[in-house]
Amino acid sequence: MRRVVVMEDIKRWKCILELPNQTKENLLDTLLQLKKKIPSKEVISSTKIGEAVESLQIHCDKGVSDLAKEVHTQWEKYIQENCSKPSIEVRSDATTEKLRSNARRMLCEVLHKEVGDSLAECIEREVFHQSSRLINVHYRRTVRALVFALKHKPEIRSQVKDGHLPINRLVQEHKK
Repeated sequence: MRRVVVMEDIKRWKCILELPNQTKENLLDTLLQLKKKIPSKEVISSTKIGEAVESLQIHCDKGVSDLAKEVHTQWEKYIQENCSKPSIEVRSDATTEKLRSNARRMLCEVLHKEVGDSLAECIEREVFHQSSRLINVHYRRTVRALVFALKHKPEIRSQVKDGHLPINRLVQEHKK
């Protein structure tokens, strides 16, 4: 179902596309995931995923730039043909949002970043994704393990900040 789009996935993919020093494989994988979806015009504009995809059209790697152009063209064509269809939006409950916000805040603190930093947001979104989009014991333990590792292991913290350690691998290594 290409028209069914989970906002959390779109925001996660946008984080991946916008983080500096992403590997070619991460960018291609994310663009391939986006190619499978056709978000509404409202989703594209509210999340700014269109801008993230559009900026990759001039990427130095031809494979990345070609795939970004393909995704952007596909979305544009569909929106022009189906602009009158309404979209339905479902959001998380307040408790979930509060717990996720607290996790982002803790990650910002250990990364020595301002609250709302995109790196901390991307890490939290990846944890949420790898926890099957559930705030459960595994999510909480993984966040705690990441906070502990980033706080007490400066080599991991510097690798994450420099982009040498991909976020998906960081989360996978500390998943509980």
